[in-house]
Order: sequence, then structure tokens, then C-alpha cells
Amino acid sequence: MELRRNRGARALALVCVLGGVLLLVYPSDGHLLRTIIAVGAIALGAVALVSAVRPFRFGIHADGLSIRRPGLRREIRWDEVDTLVLDEPPRRDGYAGPPRLLLVPVQGVPRELVTARHPVDGRPAIELLVLDQVREQPEQVSAALARHAGDRFVDLLALRRDAFATPDLTVGLRGYQMGRVDRLIRRGQDALMSGDASARQAARGEIERATAAGLPIAQRGYSTVQTDTVLDALVTALADHQPTDRETAT
Repeated sequence: MELRRNRGARALALVCVLGGVLLLVYPSDGHLLRTIIAVGAIALGAVALVSAVRPFRFGIHADGLSIRRPGLRREIRWDEVDTLVLDEPPRRDGYAGPPRLLLVPVQGVPRELVTARHPVDGRPAIELLVLDQVREQPEQVSAALARHAGDRFVDLLALRRDAFATPDLTVGLRGYQMGRVDRLIRRGQDALMSGDASARQAARGEIERATAAGLPIAQRGYSTVQTDTVLDALVTALADHQPTDRETAT
């Protein structure tokens, strides 16, 4: 499977460059300020455009991975791979970041190449790909990796979703602080996903203590009623969840 580069970044870069040129061509009052803005837009667009047109290849096949992108150009055989993890960073201000593919090689990662950490055990890892760079959906990438990489590949996105689906909470004025809620939900998901009874108990206790003490209120935050319902459901899941033999990561 060959992944195709997402062309959205190139289009945005062109818009920045063209917008800056138009500002320079049509002078008006506040000419200095317009010039500064125009030059900044052109420079930003040019940098993004150069990045968007650099050679890119990401292939997933029977023998391994073929990668050609800025900062990393090589063939990676499957016997060089200890773990591949598809994950997404914790939410920030209520928004989920794009999923990313992380590699932990068999020989370990040289210090100068470490760009990430394994989300479960914290081992040094290399960020191979951020999925908003390609047109394929995470499910398509996951299917190809599962087919070719076998048990070296762990889809934490799917495992978290199976353990406890991340809800879409309404954001409004005077709601619960989003970062605090997001951390509690991720903590509970990870505990459910681990299959470890002590981890589930610890996560359940943390959520119960946080809600009993009162979650912090922010000027802009999650709906209090919805959040209370979701956290109650998560506490129930942590209490009822039975361990399984399904491994989540190594």
C-alpha cells in the first residue's frame, strides 16, 4: 500500500503567497502595515510550499516500510521493528490532534533520533508519520499495517475506542476545564485498555476524588451536565470491566 500525500497544505501555502502578493499590488492607507503583513504571508506561504513539494513516499508492504520524507529516508524491514503504534496525542482545548505512527526499533532508538515516546511504556520512539499528511483514513492505514506487520503493530486508537468511546462534549461558557476532563477520560481509557485490575481501581479512585472535590470551572469549557454523565459512565465501566487476554502493547 502506497500512501498518498495530502494536497491541502500545498493549497493553503499558495493562498498565503497569492494573498500577500495582492496586498503588495494594491496599496492603500496604512501602507507600511500592509507591506509587513504581505511580506509575512508570502514568507510563511513560501516555507510551507517548499515543505509541501519535497519528495514524499510512505509504502507499507510485505517486506517492511519504504519511507522518503524530510528527515527520514530509508527502508525498514519488519525484523528491525519491535513495535509500531498508531496513537493520537491527548486533546488540547477540546480538540484532538491528528493520529501519528510511532516506531520502536529492535535495537532501540539513538538519542539524537528520539522524537516521541511509546504512549504505554514510555520507551524512546521515532515519529514516522502524522496522518494528516496523507489522504488515507486511519482505518485504512491500520488495516494495511495489521496485514503486513502482524503483532508488531498496535492500534491504540481502536483499543481506546473499544474500551470507552471518546465522547464529543459540548463546549460553552462556564463549563468544566477541558484539559482536566480530557486527562481524566484518557486516564480511564488507558486503565480499561490495560486489563490491569489495580490500574482500573487507581483510575476509578482518581476520577471519583476529582468529581467529589468539584472539577474546575473555566470561562470556556465542557458542558457540566454532559461531563458528569460521561464520567459516571466511565467510573461504572472501570468498576464492571473484566480483564481479558487481549494484549494492548508490548
